[in-house]
Amino acid sequence: MRSICVAGTGYVGLVTGTCFADLGNKVVCLDINSDRIANLKNGVMPIFEPGLEETVRRNVSAGRLSFATDYAEALRGAEFCFIAVGTPERVDGAADLQYVRAAAESIAENMSGPLIVINKSTVPVGTGDFVADTIRAKQPKPIPFSVVSCPEFLREGSAIADFMSPHRTVLGSMDKEAASKVAELHLALRAPIVVTDLRTAEMIKYASNAFLATKVSFINEIANICEALGADVKEVAAGMGYDQRIGKQFLDAGIGYGGSCFPKDVKALAHMAGEQGHHPQLLQAVMEINADQRRQIVVKTRSLLGDLSSATIGLLGLAFKPNTDDMRDAPSIDIALALQTQGAKVKGYDPVAMSVAGRVMPDVQFAEDPYELADNCDALIVVTEWNEFKQLDMNRIKNAMKRPVIVDGRNIYEPSVMQALGFTYRGIGRGYNGTRE
Repeated sequence: MRSICVAGTGYVGLVTGTCFADLGNKVVCLDINSDRIANLKNGVMPIFEPGLEETVRRNVSAGRLSFATDYAEALRGAEFCFIAVGTPERVDGAADLQYVRAAAESIAENMSGPLIVINKSTVPVGTGDFVADTIRAKQPKPIPFSVVSCPEFLREGSAIADFMSPHRTVLGSMDKEAASKVAELHLALRAPIVVTDLRTAEMIKYASNAFLATKVSFINEIANICEALGADVKEVAAGMGYDQRIGKQFLDAGIGYGGSCFPKDVKALAHMAGEQGHHPQLLQAVMEINADQRRQIVVKTRSLLGDLSSATIGLLGLAFKPNTDDMRDAPSIDIALALQTQGAKVKGYDPVAMSVAGRVMPDVQFAEDPYELADNCDALIVVTEWNEFKQLDMNRIKNAMKRPVIVDGRNIYEPSVMQALGFTYRGIGRGYNGTRE
């Protein structure tokens, strides 16, 4: 049993700490937000993540997982301390390191013995050196420590499975012994371990997310061309995906990416490139295409309804992806605002995200279920591909609507089926959408 401290109880920190506890380690999850820690001690989760609540409760009951607000308490006896705090986007696109700095300073001031500090947050290249310098400068007395980069590759909605069954573990450090000890901590996961230097490990995370975001924007660019030429992007993507050099993942055309990682990380990488005098042309195009996909969904809706000033539009799904309540950079926010700017009344429904959405979309009317959402709507826009939306009673949906118009931003329905049911249907890159208009 290893003794671990995890600073930060957001998606990354709470999942990391909980999973390490589930592997048999003694873990203290630390957060300076006293309300969040009080809630966690009472079994109230700060986020929705499938399986997380049950795993937290099990490990708290077993005495392996606890929560604290005090660094001295959390670091007492710890061999490892993960920094898993937020790195929000600054106005200029760079990652804001104020919380990383604060965590490093608090670690320096409260560590009582040798410690391996592990950066888990997604941080700009060079942050490992920054953390080491910060700890060294803030220590009241010299205590040996090492810094290791161990970037996370968790997907919201499947974070626990991703942690327990990773494709790889990436470790970066200038201290081979420290990297070896962190590698031992991950051996139970039985995944390939890549050991490199600090800056290369940090770059692997940014390059990985930027590449995946590029795949999303690429297939959306292809979808727009398909729509103009009469081809079906779903079939195109399927045909491409069988090529092992390309792969099937991240080839789902739609509204584009959102959330806390891809938008922020692509911007941060572009900012880092710009600071070094490079012009990241591909990254700029990736971001422009992604923004345009949100605008295009409103253009499609307007083309079907005409004047939106008296229209009522329902958003089917609000979170940026299924199986999460995360509304950070969710496409629904931009789409709702654009529709409202053109005078439309906007309604919304999401299985889990409405309480969070209410704080960022105050002018949207929320429904109890998809059928209430459809009531008296001129159009429904599929924004989030929740599984439950795929098996709705579409006749009931149609009969509730003022005009049976579906704009499918995630291509979860088949054009021919929807048209046979009497809907005016438009997907993303579905060729003629079943018509020759």
